[in-house]
Amino acid sequence: MLKKSILLLIFLTSISTYATTYPKHEVRAVWLTTLNSLDWPTVKATNSEMAARQQQQLCSILDRLQRANVNTVLLQTRVRATTIYPSRYEPFDACLTGKGGSDPGYDPLEFAISECHKRGMELHAWVVAIPVGKWNNIGCKRLRERYPKLIQKIGDEGYMNPERRETGEYISNICREITERYDIDGIHLDYIRYPENWKLKVSRNEGRENITSIVRQIHRTVKSLKPWIKISCSPVGKYRSLPDYPSEGWNAYDKVCQDAQGWLRDGLMDQLYPMMYFRGNNFYPFAVDWAQHTYGRTIVTGLGIWLLSSGKEGSNWPLTDIIRELNVSRSLGMGHTYFRSRFFTDNTKGIFSYVSDNFDAYPSLTPPMTWQSSAKPTAPVGIKLESIGERLFISWWGGKDNSGGPYLMYNVYASKSTPVDTSDPRNLIAQRVKSPNITLTREDGSHYFAVTSIDRYGNESEGIQSHRKESLKVEWIHCDGREVKLPSISPDLDAHHLVIKSLAGTTMTMRTLGKATINVRTLPDGVYTINVVDRHKREYRIGQFIIKR
Repeated sequence: MLKKSILLLIFLTSISTYATTYPKHEVRAVWLTTLNSLDWPTVKATNSEMAARQQQQLCSILDRLQRANVNTVLLQTRVRATTIYPSRYEPFDACLTGKGGSDPGYDPLEFAISECHKRGMELHAWVVAIPVGKWNNIGCKRLRERYPKLIQKIGDEGYMNPERRETGEYISNICREITERYDIDGIHLDYIRYPENWKLKVSRNEGRENITSIVRQIHRTVKSLKPWIKISCSPVGKYRSLPDYPSEGWNAYDKVCQDAQGWLRDGLMDQLYPMMYFRGNNFYPFAVDWAQHTYGRTIVTGLGIWLLSSGKEGSNWPLTDIIRELNVSRSLGMGHTYFRSRFFTDNTKGIFSYVSDNFDAYPSLTPPMTWQSSAKPTAPVGIKLESIGERLFISWWGGKDNSGGPYLMYNVYASKSTPVDTSDPRNLIAQRVKSPNITLTREDGSHYFAVTSIDRYGNESEGIQSHRKESLKVEWIHCDGREVKLPSISPDLDAHHLVIKSLAGTTMTMRTLGKATINVRTLPDGVYTINVVDRHKREYRIGQFIIKR
């Protein structure tokens, strides 16, 4: 029966055109890798100016991810017994400044959390658990000095011993530190397993219990502090061999003692991100297996999009392989995440374009943690619309959090008909807004608005509806292929500089204010927007133009 269902899925996903549906709740994530600065930061914070450039580089990445409606960023926070935040346990990782232990002059984790939240994204602190890096690198070396019996050497790498009680205590302390100090949305455990080349001297059942004991200790620590924080991990992509589909000697349960499905069943995990870096019958049957064992939690397929590349890292997969896997994941009710961020934002084989323009063309909320709390907040009241210059201000008040979380957030919806359908993600224009107001730029069409409350568990209230339609207009600006004449800019905008962007959201050029025209001779033909940026770094669109020479 399973075999027939897999064959049917493969057949259905082999066609070139997909019937796309847009779920309102779905995890869309990326692994943003800091190890060796693979994704970020490639700019080293050796002084304040370079630190600012490092921050801007992250903002550019997040802008790009927001354009593709990514709602979850898994940021590598504990790298290899090193961190990207000032820890009392471990030194700074070398990715930040080029030198291990060197302070970048700011808190990168705090900055990343703030920037993700500004964009309505969740940030999960990605904690690499067992590997601690090269034997003589700063992280491993300092850990060996403090705990000489805790670290095992395999080749030239160090690993925390899963069989020692101190390992669970130490990793739990790292997670406690992050949880207490930062407004994170999740703790994401990586390599929470035995190394594949570990000489196991206990039974497999004992090995699985050793790893589960570490997971249990982390769960207890985090949930006792902030129960709304999601605990997840990235297990090996094949849980176990299936009756008709062997795992070919590489799976989570038997090979590395990783009982990930059991962790869902027993409530130790809220989410799983299985690393399904395979295709064909090495992907589809195992995807079905994960989907059949969610236990009411969330499973997000990890897609190896680096395999699209033809360079040293990749295998030159065609884009259609990933497209099929995306569609199967959605048809099975699972989210999707990309390894790694750079291959996504670089648009390898057109993956970014396909996702942002087609597959994830509309936003999606992360699924609510109803197993943790299902108490919906009350709706906000008193929605008010005000137009000033080229800006539209929407404000509201009220809403009550019934879950015991630290604060409420808000989702904003808009449509051309009333009442606004808040069940349709195509109407969602802003999510997880922390303040009871939002400023919009003017765009084509006439809209009604609705606002809902949302708590830290993801439970959403009913919406309050606006009672009048707001006419939103955008100005098309004439361009002769050489220069663009700027429209008048309202002093209410408090504008500091201009940004010209492509329709994909890529910044093409930045200009200071003061001139009546902008020279665009160096830009290729295409459609562009002109945005002004105020002193709070908020952008407002003031027009758009076409270059066609």
